[in-house]
Amino acid sequence: MTASLPDASVDLVTLGQRLRHQRKSKGLTLEQLSEAVGRAPSQLSLIENGKREPKLSVLQAIAATLGVPLQDLLRPEAPSRRAGLEIELAHFQHEQAYAQLGLPLVRGGRRLPADALEALVGLHRELGRVLAEQSATPEVARKANAQLRVNMRERDNYFPEIEAAAARVLQSVRYTTGPLSQRGILDIAASLGFSLHYVNDLPGSTRSVTDLKNRHIYLPQVASGKGHDPRAVVLQTLGHFVLGHNDPADYGDFLRQRVEANYFAAALLMPETFAVEFLKEAKADRALAIDDFRDAFGVSYETAAHRFTNLATHHFGIPVHFTRVHENGIVYKAYENDGVRFPSDVTGAIEGQPICRKWASRTIFQSDNPYSSFYQFTDTSAGTYWCTVHIESTRSGEFSVTVGTPYEHARWFRGGDTTRRTVSRCPDPDCCRRPPADLVRRWAGSAWPSARVHSHLLAALPPGTFPGVDSQDVYEFLERRA
Repeated sequence: MTASLPDASVDLVTLGQRLRHQRKSKGLTLEQLSEAVGRAPSQLSLIENGKREPKLSVLQAIAATLGVPLQDLLRPEAPSRRAGLEIELAHFQHEQAYAQLGLPLVRGGRRLPADALEALVGLHRELGRVLAEQSATPEVARKANAQLRVNMRERDNYFPEIEAAAARVLQSVRYTTGPLSQRGILDIAASLGFSLHYVNDLPGSTRSVTDLKNRHIYLPQVASGKGHDPRAVVLQTLGHFVLGHNDPADYGDFLRQRVEANYFAAALLMPETFAVEFLKEAKADRALAIDDFRDAFGVSYETAAHRFTNLATHHFGIPVHFTRVHENGIVYKAYENDGVRFPSDVTGAIEGQPICRKWASRTIFQSDNPYSSFYQFTDTSAGTYWCTVHIESTRSGEFSVTVGTPYEHARWFRGGDTTRRTVSRCPDPDCCRRPPADLVRRWAGSAWPSARVHSHLLAALPPGTFPGVDSQDVYEFLERRA
């Protein structure tokens, strides 16, 4: 049996660099060392270049010839800063990420200038950082979403530059008033140089695909059934181009672009001038209602609720909060600038957290008539809040969509005189997180639930420019359509 290296974790590239450093420091050529240890120069060259694992006997002979302890050759650190950079470059170029680029390998030998070596290693480090951000863990994604929510709160969820962009687009197609029709959307697309094409083979990971070469936007022939307004999907796609979005640099940039595109679509479906006038008249009658706002512009309840949060604080001084909560009590979307305290994890993220059972977002599901107008006051540690709630049904179950505001602003809303009231003491576990004592006594130690673990909560986000989108599927789709 041939003796191998004493430590299987020895890095061959570093070993080769240390061997070359010691040989040159002793003033020996590769040929002189090979003659002394009885090995061909080509074999020693492969060892020095980190391409061959030497036998232990060969290493012992080399160490003896160089007059150094064997452990000096096996030490993990590079013999010099230059050697360290060469080792780092060699490792980078052997990684899969670099191999996928199809670029040639660059040797870090003495012929490579020091500044070129520094630049190459710096570029590789940056490439690694970008790839790590694109393969964001759920924690990275939640932190990015929490920061985005902070930015939205600071501007009261109002984006004047997007309002102006939407107004210019509407003016270009001579839109005057009323719900935006399909004809109007076709006119907007044409004015921006795009044509719409409805297909039945859109990649499953996409809601639309845009062919930038031919200026075609491909959309599904039928609605997805997930609550997406087909008009909004078109306008969100166009919004990316009107707002000058480039390929997202990281997950935070991806989320920001998605929020801006959604805002742009809503600003076209419910133009600021007409929406504010409608809300102004309703406020004067103390009859603000998301239902009426929805019906006036022919949009979904959720779109109307979102749009209300865009305009309420900026134009009327009404602070608000918004939630979209699944029937199981888990938050899917949330926004606030009214001081309400949502549950959050250690990263500050709200999404994925359970809402208090006493909040209107949850109590509506126990209502005798949950599909009619539902209003509620909730006393919390942060103050008393009034909420209006609506249930939307989707393939993923039922969701409550809530718009709320502090007690003193309830007078402007229809339903602001409701007598329904609850008290929430969350995050006190005795409020709703801890089971009642009698249930604990009867069942503690006698229950073993099998938890339904959603794999997407554990896995890293799919890497790529657009998280979750399979680029090969998209390219193959465009190839078929071309």
